[in-house]
Amino acid sequence: MNLLTVGISHRSAPVRVLERVAIGGDEVVKILDEMLRREHVCEAFVVSTCNRVEVYAVAETFHGGLDDVTSVLARHAGAEVSELADHLYVYYAGAAVEHLFSVAAGLDSMVVGEAQILGQLRQSYGVADEAGTVGRTLHELAQQALRVGKRVHAETGIDAEGASVVSEALSDAEAALDGLAGRRALLVGAGSMGGLAAAQLRRAGIGEVVIANRTASNGERLAESLRAEGVAVDTAELTDLSAAIAAADLVVTCTGAVGAVVTEDVVSAALTVRDERPLLFCDLGLPRDTAPEVAALPGVTVVDLETLQQRLSERDGGGESERAARIVAEEVRGYLAAQRSAEVTPTVTALRKRAAEVVDSELLRLDSRLPDLDGDVRGELARTVRRVVDKLLHTPTVRVKQLASVPGGAGYADALRELFELDPQTTALIGVPQAEESAAGASVGRTQRAKAAGRADLCDRPEQDGEDR
Repeated sequence: MNLLTVGISHRSAPVRVLERVAIGGDEVVKILDEMLRREHVCEAFVVSTCNRVEVYAVAETFHGGLDDVTSVLARHAGAEVSELADHLYVYYAGAAVEHLFSVAAGLDSMVVGEAQILGQLRQSYGVADEAGTVGRTLHELAQQALRVGKRVHAETGIDAEGASVVSEALSDAEAALDGLAGRRALLVGAGSMGGLAAAQLRRAGIGEVVIANRTASNGERLAESLRAEGVAVDTAELTDLSAAIAAADLVVTCTGAVGAVVTEDVVSAALTVRDERPLLFCDLGLPRDTAPEVAALPGVTVVDLETLQQRLSERDGGGESERAARIVAEEVRGYLAAQRSAEVTPTVTALRKRAAEVVDSELLRLDSRLPDLDGDVRGELARTVRRVVDKLLHTPTVRVKQLASVPGGAGYADALRELFELDPQTTALIGVPQAEESAAGASVGRTQRAKAAGRADLCDRPEQDGEDR
């Protein structure tokens, strides 16, 4: 398994750098397609949230895959790889598995333990699956990561307070405005983050919400859901932001747009017709929706991801984080052991196939030497020989799987291939049982179709001597 993770997050980079690398929802498929068109990457999915961009890939070689992924990210950011190098982190093989499981558990989030990441991971995998850029390795890894995340949240209290980036930002707003109850909020953006913000505002007792969204139907849909919860809601056009801002106490932005939606001119125009009430912006967008100059305007306070990054950088989940980390470590060990054990299955299958061929050959020779042998006697001899072979092979084939589950155990499978002269190329071609093929999902076929011209087996080829590992 040549698993590679390349990422940049709130832990490794300031918001100004994250903004450059951020991948909008409509860009993900294009970037995935570009990565798979490169020489060394044959599976990939991208996790892009308000505080991280991570690529999970299966690559032919480590260095080749790393070059392909980083060059695509740099091109997207309009930067040289060297400009991003100090902020990128890279994990390979088992370390990549551990990182993804930690992300799914909420241990790597800006707000430790936030459960929103599970939905984001599921959505990221779904986009890649639909685009045909994930195969067996990433399918199994993603499903296991989601299961680990659910287990951590079920067995620990790491998310007991239900905190998230949205709740933390609105907590700052509540403190700055001396409470949100009865206040008027403008929500710019009606996507998943906007929905979370709307729910938080409702729980805080907000008096009225105005929703402005690029797609009017999406804004109206969110408005209807809030009205059903008893919240007074109105909608506005993005072209009327100044008037909506002038009437608001709190502006929450989360559009996912590439450039600033709330500019200095728009806010300045709003301030000219506004009383002296304080005005607070919660900018949850990446890139930022609110122009940096807005924070310098009189009576305006801006809480954005950079503000939260500074405040939350030292926070952890205490004892619950330690419990979650132990679960993650246990799951990583189990996953890697299962992977190592599965890798010897083709060797075991090839060995049993070789033994069956030898038995069949000897029975044919027996028939030629004793053509008049009674059929019942022949049948009993055949069963006896097969039982003997099965018993002789049982212990070594069971043990090789057990031994393969520990680090360095792959050498036992190599020994079997050497001792019984099993062709490594032939062994590598032996597939998994059809039941396992089905369990891996139809995504495998879609991936191979996406690879089209002869590269479908790229990551299944045994690496040659001297190649990166």
